[in-house]
Amino acid sequence: MEASGRIETALEAAMRRAEIDEAPPKLAAAMRYAVFPGGFRVRPRIALAVAQACGDDQPGLTDAAAAAIELLHCASLVHDDLPCFDDAEIRRGRPSVHSVFGEPVALLAGDALIVLAFETLAQAGIQMPARLPQLTLTIARSVGAPHGIAAGQAWESEPDPPPERYRCAKTGALFVAATTVGALASGADPMPWRRLGHRLGEAYQVADDLLDAVGDAYDCDKPVGRDAALGRPNAVTQLGVAGAVGRLETLISEALESIPPCDGEKELRDLVRMQALRLAPKKLFNRVA
Repeated sequence: MEASGRIETALEAAMRRAEIDEAPPKLAAAMRYAVFPGGFRVRPRIALAVAQACGDDQPGLTDAAAAAIELLHCASLVHDDLPCFDDAEIRRGRPSVHSVFGEPVALLAGDALIVLAFETLAQAGIQMPARLPQLTLTIARSVGAPHGIAAGQAWESEPDPPPERYRCAKTGALFVAATTVGALASGADPMPWRRLGHRLGEAYQVADDLLDAVGDAYDCDKPVGRDAALGRPNAVTQLGVAGAVGRLETLISEALESIPPCDGEKELRDLVRMQALRLAPKKLFNRVA
């Protein structure tokens, strides 16, 4: 089965566990709305690609780890859109979860997706218990404090947050998790894959900063101009448009150079480059392609 099929199958299996008859209907509906249809599933695709490069000897565990990462990403989007943060009415080209289901249900849906991510990982890990602790620890650190998504969100409430630390936590942490859990799920050493996650995560954040600063409705499926409106760190504010584009080019090159020699190296390099550039505003694409 191709990567997209593996990811969607694992996510669907996870969601069915949250949709039994005893579940509150609005909560279950909000959770599904947050996950399906998804975006490009970049993080789980990267996780699967690294796992395949490392042998992927436990595909069930790999799929669960990839699904957990995507569930956590979806949860972070639900929370990020809430009125207390971005107050975004649009996500993935349609009304955000709180716009449809209300703020209380959206908050609970994000929380429940976080729990579902770890439940999904734990159930698959029963078949390979020796690998489960490190997988769980790696994923937990990517979403908590002091260096995960929660910390990245919290930096937005601090005066003058350090830009690099902010970007590494809010965006980079889950990319590092994606590359390292791909290796861990396959019983391989995760350390050679950390730099790829760091560079790819920062590239994604710079591309997103460019999109927020100079993008338009054609480029994006969420509101733009929010960083300036909310006074948040942004690579364009820090470096200018040309400087941010240059930084994006550098990060993509460093991400590609960081890929260790492995089976399917060319395919992995193509995937990394394509996904790193995907968020860049279309009018800048030719400059960084």
